[in-house]
Amino acid sequence: MTKIDNGTIDFKSELARKSIHLSSLLIPIIYYYIPLELGLKILVPITVFSLIVDTLKLFSKKFRRLFIKIFGFMLRKHELDESKHTFTGATFVLLSAVLSAILFPKVIMITAFSILIISDTAAALIGRRFGKHKFLAKSLEGSLAFFISAVIVVLATPKVTYSLEEYLIGIAGAAVATLGENLSYGWADDNFVIPLSAGFTMWGLYSLLMPGVSLVLPNVPK
Repeated sequence: MTKIDNGTIDFKSELARKSIHLSSLLIPIIYYYIPLELGLKILVPITVFSLIVDTLKLFSKKFRRLFIKIFGFMLRKHELDESKHTFTGATFVLLSAVLSAILFPKVIMITAFSILIISDTAAALIGRRFGKHKFLAKSLEGSLAFFISAVIVVLATPKVTYSLEEYLIGIAGAAVATLGENLSYGWADDNFVIPLSAGFTMWGLYSLLMPGVSLVLPNVPK
């Protein structure tokens, strides 16, 4: 049997990391109730602050030691590697939230970003605990957990028409995001890949299958 890479931090640290990750679900929940302009006024300063912290971590050894002392138990190997000069997952989550809000209609952003938060968590925890069978770059069990939870997200998130076509569009986005999360391992940050792959897939399919439908959620701030 092919050996599965079960990550670079222990399962307890993974739980702590994903608990914080789940708190980011507040982003699409709050965004549902507020207009894009206000959402960006809230998100952009938080993202800039996170970028500043990450930049200080990269270029100030004193600050880096303090940062690692506090958060090091939750950081992955590549986030601790000084030679890689990479940002933490939290910064990538915030950057992808801002980019997704700017790029996509609200109905797509909420679904795509919720898939990132919920399904990435499910894949990490299930894959770490039960991953036995290799599937592409990760485990079959983790990818199944991602896809099943992503379909649940699609069923639960708001829709414009609540038609069968719209649900199928969401499920197609979930499938592409599943592959993106798996295949991005080792070369790209999945916090970027997941919402963008799901979002562009859904947007393209809306244009193809429902070309005359406005993607503005009814009775929701634009």
